[in-house]
Amino acid sequence: MNGNLIQGLLNWLIPIVVILAFVLPSVIRILREYERGVIFRLGKLIGQKGPGLVILIPLVDKMVKIDLRVVTTDVPKQEVMTRDNVPASVDAVVYFRVVDPVAAVVNVENYLRATSLYAQTTLRSVLGQADLDELLSQREKLNQTLQEIIDRQTDPWGIKVVAVEVKDVVLPEGMKRAMARQAETERERRSKIINAQGEFQAAEKLVEAASMISKQPIALQLRFLQTLNEIGREQNTTTVFPLPIDLFSHYFKKQDGTGGQLGGPPA
Repeated sequence: MNGNLIQGLLNWLIPIVVILAFVLPSVIRILREYERGVIFRLGKLIGQKGPGLVILIPLVDKMVKIDLRVVTTDVPKQEVMTRDNVPASVDAVVYFRVVDPVAAVVNVENYLRATSLYAQTTLRSVLGQADLDELLSQREKLNQTLQEIIDRQTDPWGIKVVAVEVKDVVLPEGMKRAMARQAETERERRSKIINAQGEFQAAEKLVEAASMISKQPIALQLRFLQTLNEIGREQNTTTVFPLPIDLFSHYFKKQDGTGGQLGGPPA
């Protein structure tokens, strides 16, 4: 009797366990902190649920799980033509996340692919309106412009673009050589300007020194003595001694007055 009862219970329990094993996963869902579930009941939107335990009605409710973490997507290399007609290959990275799970499911078929494709077209459009110098030196400004345009377009999809970064700009080899020559020429120009400014400042100081010496002639003799001192410091076999001609002016005048040895014939 007991054996028949146990056998009958097993006959009932086994089908129930099998049914529960298939039904429970579709009835009970557990969502993590960064996940949300968009619930459809017989095709009609009910709303979003989560995180935590979510109970669904079998064969009636359907849940689409959405990840709220920041997603990183690579924008493949795009061939762009800058405003000054320079070809370049540019790639970028887009950081975005879902802020409205319902809009991300209802308003767009595949928000990941849609955001990536729109980032590609926007990259070509924005960089095509910039000069090569802007593309190389004003990267932050271009990144900000790209972020604002993509974020404005993806806002109805429940997407928030966190950042856009242009990774690499590849130029043709001919353009690289031309830029190198331009940079070298620019450095030479700056060097000549600095040299000319130094010569100009030195000339100004020489004029000031000449003006000072003309007011104080004794300063010239002091300069002679200083030069002699500097020459004496070196181990030279020949010593040059500058002799001011003013020391002999008295004798020259005397000889000129008595014998007329200096100067020309009397007028």
